[in-house]
This record gives sequence, structure tokens and C-alpha cells, in this order.
Amino acid sequence: MSATFWIRALQLILALSFLVVIHELGHFTFARIFKIRVEKFYMFFNPRFSLFRMKKLGGKWRFRFFAPNVESNMVEKKDEAGNPVLDKKGNPQYRPMTDEELSRLPEDDWRREPDNTEWGIGWLPLGGYCAIAGMVDETTGADGLPSEPQPWEYRSKKTWQRLPVILGGVMVNFIAALVIYSAILFAWGEEYIPVENAKYGLQYADVMLQQGFEQGDQILTIGNRVPDTKADIVEWLVVDGDTDVTVLRGQDTVRLRMPKDFGKQVLASKAKGLADYRFPFVVSQVNENSPAHKALMMEGDSLLAVDGVATPAFQDVQKELQKHPCDSITVTLFRPSTQEQLDLRLFLGDEAKLGVYAKLPTDFLETKRVEYGFWESIPAGIKYGWDTLTGYVKQFKLVFTKEGAQSLGGFGAIGSLFPPVWDWHSWWLMTAFLSIILAFMNIIPIPGLDGGHVFFLLWEMLTGRKPADRFLEIANNIGFWLLLALLVYANLNDILKLFM
Repeated sequence: MSATFWIRALQLILALSFLVVIHELGHFTFARIFKIRVEKFYMFFNPRFSLFRMKKLGGKWRFRFFAPNVESNMVEKKDEAGNPVLDKKGNPQYRPMTDEELSRLPEDDWRREPDNTEWGIGWLPLGGYCAIAGMVDETTGADGLPSEPQPWEYRSKKTWQRLPVILGGVMVNFIAALVIYSAILFAWGEEYIPVENAKYGLQYADVMLQQGFEQGDQILTIGNRVPDTKADIVEWLVVDGDTDVTVLRGQDTVRLRMPKDFGKQVLASKAKGLADYRFPFVVSQVNENSPAHKALMMEGDSLLAVDGVATPAFQDVQKELQKHPCDSITVTLFRPSTQEQLDLRLFLGDEAKLGVYAKLPTDFLETKRVEYGFWESIPAGIKYGWDTLTGYVKQFKLVFTKEGAQSLGGFGAIGSLFPPVWDWHSWWLMTAFLSIILAFMNIIPIPGLDGGHVFFLLWEMLTGRKPADRFLEIANNIGFWLLLALLVYANLNDILKLFM
């Protein structure tokens, strides 16, 4: 696999690990505030054994690597005659070990001091968990709870105390995103190319060309609004569904009418971007032993044509080169050092690349830069995060269309959003965005997610009736398998896209 794959994979794993940990810390913090016992806190899942775990026993931290999981400190409940106590269905009932039983355990037995949390790293990288005592979730079934509620359990607390325990993860993820956005604006500021500065026009995806756009058109208005960024174009056309577009084509103003189902067409087309900035192809560096190097191409050369086809923009050069893998071509260029136009003959390899680095759009197009002081960055970061959340929520409706379902992606699709080279600015931006997504997705009222627990808590608050532990277990199991099926489907989509 290429270095690009591993760089993106590492960025994705680091981002998700960070977000899962702070999400579970939100649950953990509120649980401890209300004196609820947290039995385990794990990054990744650990069926049967853990890569690493630690716990404080007798005032000292104990560590284990690649060790089997610790046995539960729950024991079967027995009557005075020593016979197991069964419930109405004939299942054994359990109770926590008494202080006397705990004191008889060996000094290094990890079941001692159950008030202390076991921290660890599992081997199955599908998230993480915070095992809160007395709570039916993905880590504990109804049968795993003591037959009698204990004062330090989640289920023994009042509804108003249980609600923030559940909402803690979502709250932390959303607040973390706002903090990250504020920090990014303070540290790096904000710099982008306004749409109005696209003096060479825009490069459009095929789905846009099918609606009457032409390469080089400059968008003036969408509806009654003037777009400032490329993100505005996507949001207004795809999400908001604006249909009237005015473009500048050469010296003429042209009005275009978009179809009402344009958002579905975009999803069906699998376009990675609707519009990008056009700019000239000017060589900034020539790689040694590349086709360009062998043809004596030089830094500063401007590419004008490929095999007689005019290529005024970087994208035009790319398009024409892709037509000639393993082929000889003639490249027409302008060399500023000698003020002459030259034709170079060169042979392309199977990747149809020249072997050069081209100058960036920012070398030709004027950017807009905004600097933020510390206090200015806070409201700006909050606004950035809120706008990101509302935009994502509006896009979410497209998931429930046929085209949206087919475009769902898994870890591969998420990983491809990271840059092919390590860049902390881009990594923090993507991490904040994923934190917004994690917060929103978790609050959806589906059993197995935080939103499912919130739904049942609100039901209890409104009706005064608490759902039975067995019902919660069944609902969580159904939700878990539905979410697992969705995860498998999304990742299968990624795999299919590699071969189609």
C-alpha cells in the first residue's frame, strides 16, 4: 500500500481515538459527579483480553499488558441453605461481593476496591466504552446487574441525574469542536480564495456541465445570494436547493436553471467536488529522471498545449495527459527566461504524468485573510462550529434518498477526507468536523446510541414509568445490530468503489 494510504489511516485513527476518549470522558465525569461507580474506561473494545490495562489498588497503580479480562466481582445470590436464588424465569440472581469477601481476596486481585476505575486499551478498534455500574448498554446486559439496585449504581439515581450522564459525551464532543475551531482561528487565522477572485473562472464537475455550465464560467449569484466560498456553492445548490444561477461567461451574463432534484443527481454522480478554481499550469519543480526532466522542461515553464490541444488551465493539462498513458506527446510551453515558445517531445509512463510539481492556485489568485485575537477567536469559533453543525444537519436529509444511501461511506470515505501529507492545520479541522458529526449522530434517538438512552429517560420523565431493564437490553441489542449492519454496508460501499 502507498505511503498516502498509511498517512491518511494514521490521521483517521488518531482523530477517532482522541474523539472517542473525550466522548467517554464526558460520560465518566458526570457519572463521578453524581457518585456513580465507573467500572471500566476503555479506548477500543476488549473482548476476552486487553492490550493494556491499569487500576489503582492499595494506593498504587497496577499495570498489565496483553492480559485476559478481569473476572466480575458479581457472585450468585444464595439463600440461607446455600441454594442459588432464581428469578421468576429460573435464571440465577447476582449480588456484588461484600466488603468482607473483597478483603479476603489476594492483595493483587483486581476485583478489590471496586470504586476505582479500570483503565485500558482494547484490541478491537471500533470505538470505546465507559462501563457505568447499573446501566444496561453495549457492555452490560440485564442479567449482569445485581438483583437489587445498589446506591452507587446508575439505575438508582434520579432521572435528572441520569440525563446529564448520558448527554455528557455529546456535550463534550460539541464543546470540543468549538474549542478546536476557536484555537485554529487564533493560531492560523482564516485564509481562502473568494469566488469573486476566480479570475480564470471555475472548473466544474460533469454533473454541473450537464446543467449548462461551461468550464471557466464565474458564478455571480445563486438565487439572490452572492457566494463567497466554494462551500457556499455546494450548500446553496445541493442542500438548500436554490435553482437560479447567474454566471459570467466571457463578457456575457448567462442565467441557468437547476433541476429540483439536483442534490440527488450530485449524490448519484459521486462527484468529489462541484467547482474548483482554474489557474495556469506553471512548473515549480521538476523531478529527476521524470519524463519532463528527460525532455529538458524547466522550472517556470507555462504549459500552453498538449498535442495541439490548448490547455489554458491546470485542469485542462491533467485532462489531456490522461488520454496518453504509455504514449509519446508534444507539449507546447512558454519559457519566461528566454521569452520563447517551445515544443518538447516526451514519453509518458502508465500513470500519464509529467513528473513535475505545479504552482498552487494561491500563486495566481488573490486570497482573503482574516486574523483573530484571542478574544475574537472565541465567538468566531463558536459561529464556525454552529454553522458546520447546521450545514451537516441540513445535508443529513439526503441520506434518506436512494442516491444518499448508495453514497454512504465508511472508514475509507472518512479517511480520504484527510490530506495525503501530514498537516496539523488540516488534521485539527477534520478532527473538529468529525467531533461535530459524532455529537450529532450520537444524539439521534436510536437504541444503542446516546440518543436512544435520552429517549427512554424523557419517556420516564413524562410518564413516570421506568422501562424494564430487560426491555432496555433487547432495545439496545436491536439498535447495536442495526448500527453494525449500517457500518458493514457503508464499508462495503467503500470496497465496491475501489473496483468500480
